[in-house]
Amino acid sequence: MITPVSLGTWPTPLEAAPRLAARLGLAELWFKRDDLGGLGGGGNKIRKLEYTCAQAIAAGATTLVTSGAPQSNHARLTAAAAARLGLSCVLVLAGSRPESRRGNLLLDGLAGAEIVWSDDRPLAEVVAAEAERRSAYLIPFGGTSLASVHGYVDCGRELRAQVPDLDGTDVVVALGSGGTMAGLVRELGAERVVGVDVGALPDPRTTVAGLLDGEVEADALRIDGSQVGAGYRTLTDGARAALETTAREEGVFLDPTYTGRAMAGLLAGSFPRGDKVVFLHSGGLPGLFGHPEL
Repeated sequence: MITPVSLGTWPTPLEAAPRLAARLGLAELWFKRDDLGGLGGGGNKIRKLEYTCAQAIAAGATTLVTSGAPQSNHARLTAAAAARLGLSCVLVLAGSRPESRRGNLLLDGLAGAEIVWSDDRPLAEVVAAEAERRSAYLIPFGGTSLASVHGYVDCGRELRAQVPDLDGTDVVVALGSGGTMAGLVRELGAERVVGVDVGALPDPRTTVAGLLDGEVEADALRIDGSQVGAGYRTLTDGARAALETTAREEGVFLDPTYTGRAMAGLLAGSFPRGDKVVFLHSGGLPGLFGHPEL
């Protein structure tokens, strides 16, 4: 296994959330604050990028290319990681250039990333062409790869050291491109981890099982699909309410796409759980400022 580069500040804190726990009828609720990972505004992509950037450097790359939505947290952190490591960065973003830069898109530019818009072309084709034209290292959607899964194996080990009775605790995480959940499942076991699907993948169960390379059967994964709503790029009523509830009960801000949906699932009781929960806060705060409708 490749040795990761150092990009984050580890371990991230584990914080009690007693007011929200009482509201949910939980004996204990903890936030694993991966939004405080240190680099570029924080978030779960840092742990993944420690491994994918190590691969890029080992391959002799001088430029990173990746893709995402205009408010992609992964794109923002790839730009920040490239800046930290002295690499160039090209972000291929879906759609057309907006009239103004907000949220993650503003931070992409501050970090020095070159932004290419896919316009009406298929995003995958544009990003592949950009990577080939520049002889760049291509980091996949969401930063998720077999190597990047190890970043959340590392996080699972941190949790074992931080939570005395982790084997009796459910770990709740937003399920986007699948790597974060896969790493936690590899370290903690499928029975401990609940992934709340945000609608980023057509078949999240098969994707997560594939990232585990046959170690866990797809049917054994605990995945809640109740919070997808009208799709990945929409703001659901449940996520909006979860953002408000979490901010007003604990002073913790979530994002509208990932952690908002994950907390919505927890608040709605849409999956079975015990009375002790760790909520993986995977970051995304800058994305709030890309949603003026909030």
